[in-house]
Amino acid sequence: MSNEIILNADLRVRTGTNKTREIRREDSMVPAIIYGNEEESKNIKLKLNELTKASENELFYTQVLKILLEGNEEKVVLKELQREPVKGKFLHADFQRVSSKTKLKVVVPFRFNGEEDCEGVKTDGGVLAKAISEIEIACLAGNIPEAIEIDITNLMLNEAIRLSDINLPEGAEIPGFDEENDQMIVSVNPPRAEEEPEILSDGEEGEVAEGEEESVEQDDSNEETPEEESSD
Repeated sequence: MSNEIILNADLRVRTGTNKTREIRREDSMVPAIIYGNEEESKNIKLKLNELTKASENELFYTQVLKILLEGNEEKVVLKELQREPVKGKFLHADFQRVSSKTKLKVVVPFRFNGEEDCEGVKTDGGVLAKAISEIEIACLAGNIPEAIEIDITNLMLNEAIRLSDINLPEGAEIPGFDEENDQMIVSVNPPRAEEEPEILSDGEEGEVAEGEEESVEQDDSNEETPEEESSD
């Protein structure tokens, strides 16, 4: 697998809330645990700088990782990464052991190929609309793809690609997928008609504005006309 991510870890002897705080503060490390695959769970700690760098790679969240521990290699996937709510500081990480035959649910991004040459956009002036950018699939740990490739070169105006149109890795499936939730992934839509901006002309100099004119008329109607003197 390309771009393999490897983390170095030490066993964590100290456990408990106070001890984990000391690990973070004094050792600049992050408490974590490895579990699963019918083996004993191991409390470990990871170097903060290594974990931070690994977390910047999108594959960290979807691919099988390697943790080197006491000269041994653990193949795992990330199950949970806890962060401090305000500052985003790492608090704890959970890793699940896997083998090539372990079936997992992972979220995999779509990779759209041929955007610059898309027929519906290039020829007909359509607008490319991406409805979703990733999908959860269930597949063997050894077959997790970095991304699901979608070629949109020949996608024409008013055409779309749906979940039922994509090719998944061998043995992979979309959990709970059926015709009712056959979601659209990407489409080429007609361009929106451009609306001409309304041009507002300023009134000529000396012209009374509509609101002002109405006010003047009201003032005039409220003036009392002097009564004519009646002659005896």
